[in-house]
Amino acid sequence: MSLLNPPRRDVRPTTPAAGRAAARVPWPGAGAADREVLWLYLLTRVGIWTTAYCTRWLFADDGKARYAGSFFSSWQRWDWWHYLHIAQSGYFPDGRGPWSAGWDNREAFFPGFPFLLRAVHTVVPSWPAAGALISFVAGGVAVLALGRIARSYAPRPERGGAAGSRATLFFLLSPCAVFLAAGYTEALFLAFALPAWLAARRQEWARAAVLVCLATTVRVSGLFLAAALAVHFLTTARAPGHWWRVPWLALPALPPLLQSWYLHAHTGDWMAWKHAEERGWYRDFHTPWEAWQNTWHAAFGHAQSLGYALMCQAELLTMVVGLVLCGVLLRRQRWAEAVYIALSLWALGTSYWYTSLPRATLLWWPLWAGLAAWSLRRPRVTTAYLAVVAPLSAVVAVTFLSGRWAG
Repeated sequence: MSLLNPPRRDVRPTTPAAGRAAARVPWPGAGAADREVLWLYLLTRVGIWTTAYCTRWLFADDGKARYAGSFFSSWQRWDWWHYLHIAQSGYFPDGRGPWSAGWDNREAFFPGFPFLLRAVHTVVPSWPAAGALISFVAGGVAVLALGRIARSYAPRPERGGAAGSRATLFFLLSPCAVFLAAGYTEALFLAFALPAWLAARRQEWARAAVLVCLATTVRVSGLFLAAALAVHFLTTARAPGHWWRVPWLALPALPPLLQSWYLHAHTGDWMAWKHAEERGWYRDFHTPWEAWQNTWHAAFGHAQSLGYALMCQAELLTMVVGLVLCGVLLRRQRWAEAVYIALSLWALGTSYWYTSLPRATLLWWPLWAGLAAWSLRRPRVTTAYLAVVAPLSAVVAVTFLSGRWAG
């Protein structure tokens, strides 16, 4: 059985005896498999911070510099400044907003990470250190959950530990894994989203809904996870008593509604966050074929700088990977995960051109679990992945840490 086949243990039997005999979906406890996952996580953290140290010395902004940047200088890039400014002064400081000249469109970012950053800063005086601490702790929670998800899908229990560590390894060495260590939202989002999916697989709907609700405070893509949760509920809940839990499925919509209400109170625009994305990142709606064509032209039409053109090539490749993944999930009747991936592709694939698709792969847990299962059947998959993808991960890390990131 492939990992991508819908496992029978998704459907919990209705009788108490059968419920006790239901297949095991890992949740509590930290066994040997969890320790292996955490060991991989710590080793890769050493690797990424060593890369950051070397990058500060080898790729200084001034080629004649005699002093390397500060310890956290390599991490203070792009989106970090938006989160920092929201944490420091809120969304509309001193009455400024989208009506002001030179506005930074910060309302495009959801409040979960900046508010947590502000809270941690009360204990950790350094803002970048606080951001790094959040990502470090959240990343540890995320990889534990990812390992357990991969183990729960393993076709044979004795291969579960290998599946979990393999999925974690592939995830932590993926091309955009550097963003898990940065003061960005990926690690925090996954720290809520992946345990939510574990809870959903155990049909703990209230727990799952609360965790997805927290995920939607961090990224709007939490709504895609909420849709997947609803589909999973409809396709797996069999006991009559489960249906009274349906109202929990509406809970994840609360943070985006509150955010829209707050922004409307200051701007008069219910979709202020979406319009900020359109102003700042060209995320106004275009048909999928227009977005593909525009990205292709940017990648190969010699209309952009080489760095940006290369990033556009990565965007195109990632779209192909996402479409293949979605097709495999549909073929295997993994409806909920297919909905999650499809909504992610639609949201990122209907802008003027593709933006941030490679980063989005960090949020595609079916990809890492599926690759792990494939590698258990075909050992050469692991060798090929490490030989090809690990160097790309190093290139992307240096590109980001040196301030040359183009998309």
